[in-house]
Amino acid sequence: MRDAAHTESGPVEGIRGRDRSVTVFRGIPYAAPPVGELRWRPPRPPLRWEGVRRAGLFGPMCPQAPTDAAATGVDVPMSEDCLNLNIWTGADSAEERRPVLVWIYGGGFREGTGAHPRYDGENLARKGLVVVTFNYRLGAFGFLATPELSDESGHEASGNYGLLDCVAALRWVRDNIANFGGDPGRVTVAGQSAGAGAVNFLAMSPLAQGLFHRAIAQSHARHARDPELRYLATSYRLPRDAEAAGVRYAREHGARTARELRALPWRKLVDGHHPVDEAVHTGGTAGPPLFRPVVDGWVIPAGYEETYAKGLQNDVHYLAGNNLDESGAVPEAAVAALRTGRRATRPGAPPVHLTLQAHRAAAQVKFGALADEFLQLYPATTDDEAAAASSAAARDNSRVSTHLWGTEWARHATRPVRTYFWTHRAPVPGSAVRRAGHGSEIDYVFGNPVPGTPPWTDEDRAIAETVSSYWTNFAATGDPNGPGLPHWPAYAPDAGTVMEIGAHFRPIPVADPARTDFWIRFFGTQQAW
Repeated sequence: MRDAAHTESGPVEGIRGRDRSVTVFRGIPYAAPPVGELRWRPPRPPLRWEGVRRAGLFGPMCPQAPTDAAATGVDVPMSEDCLNLNIWTGADSAEERRPVLVWIYGGGFREGTGAHPRYDGENLARKGLVVVTFNYRLGAFGFLATPELSDESGHEASGNYGLLDCVAALRWVRDNIANFGGDPGRVTVAGQSAGAGAVNFLAMSPLAQGLFHRAIAQSHARHARDPELRYLATSYRLPRDAEAAGVRYAREHGARTARELRALPWRKLVDGHHPVDEAVHTGGTAGPPLFRPVVDGWVIPAGYEETYAKGLQNDVHYLAGNNLDESGAVPEAAVAALRTGRRATRPGAPPVHLTLQAHRAAAQVKFGALADEFLQLYPATTDDEAAAASSAAARDNSRVSTHLWGTEWARHATRPVRTYFWTHRAPVPGSAVRRAGHGSEIDYVFGNPVPGTPPWTDEDRAIAETVSSYWTNFAATGDPNGPGLPHWPAYAPDAGTVMEIGAHFRPIPVADPARTDFWIRFFGTQQAW
């Protein structure tokens, strides 16, 4: 195989990676261009080509608000013809059957690309995986719903085109990856933030059944009654709300029908701002992105609680976790700068409470009758104490919530679940403060230091080696454990522990008993999602 491989649409020729033992194939179409009459329709099979397709350059990213290419390291064009994927493989022949990792990028369902350099799969390919990244439709292109689009679908469903792209990419992998030395019987789908949300939804979708065998959700698998779930990227909409929002969106863009919407140039549909869905009560100031998946009865038949209660999810090995400095938690060293800085409200972004007044006011809004008990468990008398208490509460919230999610998931599953809490504080571009922030673990999974940050220390490199080995082993066998690695126990509802990875590698308590009991009782008062 080496530099050339066959696909169902025609042969492709890749290029050698930085490590000459790895071949990279970029910009391979996995679906037909979703343009014209195919805009806001399920993806169609890719078009065939004549001759050998050169696959040395990344394909275009999907339409989204413009970003600073120099700052992100992404330098690819933007086009509605964006349904392409990339493959890193070290296989010498199609007979090798290496485990496959399919990566779904985050970005709030409104931005991102599989061409981002932090997702470069060469290091994981060197460890024995075949790595696939791909683009899926974003924003209104991926998640617009209207009554007319639902009527024409044949399923009375609209608004999940981005998820249908994910399904199409997985089908392409099933049908073609063996030609790249991959094993279609050992496919892991993994993602972070909105990518983790997509993983969760694919795990709930009958359309994705059998297309993957393991799942990794890096921020945020949450308990169905955790109100934080309502604004994170794992949030969803109901059809009536999604269609009403879609009708308003169409009118704002001067269109009344799907035909008129499809006639608009794509640039007219890329909004420079990121709209927040203000109709969802989240128990605070945060709000979810307006365009996100829909529980439509087809792609996603039911919400989290109903799916898990009835055991309707796809029974796959699952690994999920959260990070130390996310979900509203910040390192103490960053508090002073954050207090003086101006923070814009972004969809899906958690509130950060850094003063005594904000800590107490947020408790009253979120916890109501339980607010006094919350403030006794997370006490503060000064602004600095309040910032620390608020961060401690955010961390306990996420760990307890994911622990309860594990209980819900495992009730009807036959394959093990594993949970983690990432604690290593990594260098941050443009800041002297290291943090275990949202997405910081990605660079250690892929082994790619962030450009513009200080060089990795020996500790950083050792952590990356351990974490990438866990992910590689999990993709290969469904078990992250292996020779020389600290043991990672399977999730057990009664254990009350989570695997710390990063600063240390060990099981730690989810939270102290009093705080755990509080969060369980609080979640019990909330609407199921």
